[in-house]
Amino acid sequence: MSAAHILVVDDESDIRSLLTEILSEEGYEVDAAANASEARASRANRLPDLVLLDIWMPDVDGITLLREWSNQGGESCPVVMMSGHGTVETAVEATRLGAFDFVEKPLSLAKLLRTVERALDAGRRRRGGGRLAVPPLMVPVGKSPVMRQLRTDLAQVAHSGRVLFTGESGSGREAFARYLREAGDRASRPLVTLVASTVRETDAESLLLGNQSGSDAGSGPRKGILEQATGGTFFIRDIDDLPSAAQRILLGVLETGSFTRVGGTEPVPFDARVFASARPGIEQRAGLGEFRSDLLAQLNTLVFRVPPLREYAEDVPELLRYYVDRLVDAEGLPFRKFSVAAQNRLRNYPWPGNIRELKNLVHRLLLKGGADEIGLDEVERELAVQSPSEEPLVKQDLLALPLREAREQFERTYLQQQLLLCNGKVGLLAKRVGMERTHLYRKLRSLGVEFRGIGDE
Repeated sequence: MSAAHILVVDDESDIRSLLTEILSEEGYEVDAAANASEARASRANRLPDLVLLDIWMPDVDGITLLREWSNQGGESCPVVMMSGHGTVETAVEATRLGAFDFVEKPLSLAKLLRTVERALDAGRRRRGGGRLAVPPLMVPVGKSPVMRQLRTDLAQVAHSGRVLFTGESGSGREAFARYLREAGDRASRPLVTLVASTVRETDAESLLLGNQSGSDAGSGPRKGILEQATGGTFFIRDIDDLPSAAQRILLGVLETGSFTRVGGTEPVPFDARVFASARPGIEQRAGLGEFRSDLLAQLNTLVFRVPPLREYAEDVPELLRYYVDRLVDAEGLPFRKFSVAAQNRLRNYPWPGNIRELKNLVHRLLLKGGADEIGLDEVERELAVQSPSEEPLVKQDLLALPLREAREQFERTYLQQQLLLCNGKVGLLAKRVGMERTHLYRKLRSLGVEFRGIGDE
């Protein structure tokens, strides 16, 4: 799917430059015009997917230009009006002429980007006869280098036939798979999802392949999941949970490109995009015989790693705003915003449950209601029941502990892991962590860290 084309029309060069830079970083293709004449020429040369149009311009104002385009008829695109001196009358007139939305200057970039996304979605729905090309909840949100790279990587594999999404639980693997499906050329065709953990060894064949005789006499063949997905996209959630019988069947289908229904004799062609998600380390588990390595080889033509939220924590404030907006729109919940202190606290929270945990936190806070602003104390109360201490150090919420306890917990876990790397040799550990050996012995004892091989090198 090619990048959306946005035309920015504003007589202020600083605003044109700023919007061009920001929108380009978000992955959009941007043209800029300083006045109505340049805007007409750009629009005549290529109809954009969206116009950001300033109202107050020296030659022809934005309302007049919008009215001109509205009267022309023919193919159109969404228009978002911008103004630092807007009035209710101006906004009403812009809406009457077909403007999608109205944003005020100075621009809130977060609000502007959300408006841009909604306007582009509306344009896609109109062109697609009502189908939303990219559902809003599936658009990767964020401006961090990690998220920008993810969007770039997704664009490069938009039409790939087989992709394996690896990542931690709750990191959004299925959402990325659905986004990639919508970006490809089979977005309007069936999407069939199989939850691997629900497949039983005994019914794998019938479930996947279908049955030639059907469920009732004279009813015709019963289609299995593979046949239902033919022509579209087949997504397997947590494929490492797939039982061995199902792995064997799926391998045969992927290798031959066809299958035969249970009780049938004629091969049925299989032509579908195949996406799968798996937990981190599936390659190692396949090497140990816990998963078929030949099936993995069929699926991992492209491996797309979905990072945990803690790797792009700088996007947490934007994600909080995003899910507030989506949940308010989708469920009619009261709007609440996070205070700066609450946002900073959540930026430094390790998010062991990843995006799913963040969305659930926002949902709970909106459902409970309260003051318009969600403060730090309210967030702390919600986090108090999260993050068990058994989690790996990187997922532990050390900020929830007093300084002394947090320091001790960090030191204990750090030295335990380093000691494992040193095969229990304290002498080697002392060199590795840069501590004098006698002091290290005392530290290990005070923290309750068991060690062996004292004095071994």
